[in-house]
Amino acid sequence: MEAVRALAARRGVPPAQIALAWLMAAPGVTAPIVGATKTHHIDDAIAATALTLTPEERSELEAPYRPHPVTD
Repeated sequence: MEAVRALAARRGVPPAQIALAWLMAAPGVTAPIVGATKTHHIDDAIAATALTLTPEERSELEAPYRPHPVTD
């Protein structure tokens, strides 16, 4: 989450927009489900469609992730 906040601060946008921009750029994601309960959630989702993350930014966001083993 810190990587998302840091990138959002540099870009001057809310973290939700960065997270949604990353999600929309992820291969295989064709219909992200956005749980909007407030108007600004919709505003962030719409604004995220205008963001394009650089490969470096995507790597920065993905760096903290550690894969977990698949369980039954």
